[in-house]
Amino acid sequence: MAVRLDKAWQPLRRDDIARLPAQLGVYEVADADGTVRRIDYAGGRALFGLRSALLAEADARGEQAQFRYEITMQYMSRWQELLMAHVADHGALPVENMEHRPRVLGRLSPG
Repeated sequence: MAVRLDKAWQPLRRDDIARLPAQLGVYEVADADGTVRRIDYAGGRALFGLRSALLAEADARGEQAQFRYEITMQYMSRWQELLMAHVADHGALPVENMEHRPRVLGRLSPG
């Protein structure tokens, strides 16, 4: 498995999101230019997993954003890994993760 999410970006449209599986996992949301704004997860408290979490993102952002996701049962450790990879690549967390982040975030040196 790659450290970074390498799936293609999809438009953040409610109709497309409604077809997603009700699974646990992680996701990235980017603006129309492809700048990652938020890396988050759909955990055990998300009623319908990724579908619920991404529908909430669509409601908050409208359809000017895009997303990609990964189904995983280890969503907390994968979320932290994606955050660490983003910091390694960009020098900082995504803007919208400044308040929503783990208390302690390790370092990662992806190849």
